[in-house]
Amino acid sequence: MAQKILLVDDERDLVFYTKLFLEEQGYEVIEAYDGREALERLDEMCPDLVILDVAMPRLSGWDVLRIMQSEEDKRDIPVLMLTAKTEDTDKARGWQLGVTWYQTKPFELDELLMVIQRILDATAGEQ
Repeated sequence: MAQKILLVDDERDLVFYTKLFLEEQGYEVIEAYDGREALERLDEMCPDLVILDVAMPRLSGWDVLRIMQSEEDKRDIPVLMLTAKTEDTDKARGWQLGVTWYQTKPFELDELLMVIQRILDATAGEQ
């Protein structure tokens, strides 16, 4: 069974091309385009990984991450922050809020794939 990834970003082109690439690699990708939609998807399913942007409408990635950390059934889902926020303070905030990995934009799809594989391999080893 394919591992499920929830991909959350308000940049529709980024979501389209990243989803297409990841599906070619054998992942099942569910998309969301803002923080509220991400939380709705999380209530409907339990992904193996969430790829989350920070700057989005309705609810930021920081807010989504905070809510995930406060809910027992969501706090152990690994989160890869994929964002244009490159400042050290932003990265520190992400680590403090519990992200599994912090990746800045722009990014290479092959590099993203490597990070995803490492996160999912590490998570599988914990089970």
